Amino acid sequence: MIYVDADACPVKPEILKVAERHNLPVTLVANSGLRPSRDPMVTNVIVSSGFDAADDWIAERAGPGDVVITADVPLAGRCVAKGALVTGPTGRVFDVANIGMATAMRDLGAHLRETGESRGFNAAFTARDRSAFLETLDRLCRRAKQV
Repeated sequence: MIYVDADACPVKPEILKVAERHNLPVTLVANSGLRPSRDPMVTNVIVSSGFDAADDWIAERAGPGDVVITADVPLAGRCVAKGALVTGPTGRVFDVANIGMATAMRDLGAHLRETGESRGFNAAFTARDRSAFLETLDRLCRRAKQV
């Protein structure tokens, strides 16, 4: 199963393409409307607009053999802890070896924004990011099928 934190995910079409190649079902989870899919392997889940509702839904269900796609570091940490394979939309893999550092860097960035030391601009999403994501997702899907 592939779970997608879908509200601001820039790689939904790529996810569906890779999932189809690997014959893996996809669940898109969001707080707001999603475009319906005619593909029976794709499920849309709309959760309440409550804080972290989509994250909670995914974290409760993800586990070994699942792939999770999210840019949210706390959600990535929760899913890694449950044994899921996790990547961000730029192809960055989150795992037990790096989730602690990713969390620390996220917290540092939040602190710097709160104190005015940083404006917190995110880098633009590039074609290189999309390519790295496709490569990473394909690799994680192969690993997930081995579990």
